[in-house]
Amino acid sequence: MIENYLGILEKSLEKKLLVLNEIEDYTAKQESLLKQENVSMEELDANMEQKDDLIQKLTDLDEGFEALYERVKEQLSANKDAYKEQIKRIQDLITKVTEKSVSIQARESRNKKLVEDYFAKKKSEIRQSRQASKTVLNYYKSMSDTSAISSQIMDQKK
Repeated sequence: MIENYLGILEKSLEKKLLVLNEIEDYTAKQESLLKQENVSMEELDANMEQKDDLIQKLTDLDEGFEALYERVKEQLSANKDAYKEQIKRIQDLITKVTEKSVSIQARESRNKKLVEDYFAKKKSEIRQSRQASKTVLNYYKSMSDTSAISSQIMDQKK
């Protein structure tokens, strides 16, 4: 019975590793999108939604793994030698999952910086555009006020 549970734990970790690989691919694509001169917000939004779905799937796998592990934890502790090989494979998978998670977190941190830079740049562009519009509007207002030339300035010929 416990062998079945250990098999399920192992398969859960393998699925988790596959999901993490997909998340890593989407994170890499997000990074390349953010490095483009003209970022497509639609593509970026679609990418983030797909990553969100994968993260939810990952969370579900985590919860299932934890629940199952809690169920067999005591039996494993009592019979470590009997399940030594399966425990070793599970530990190796946990190591791979942890390394992949750390790698993704580092990449996500870099992407966060790229997003912050992108929005700071856009904010600056909007500020400059508003300032230019304001300047043009003030120019036209001042020019429209001076359109009536005073007769005192004109030279009167008789």
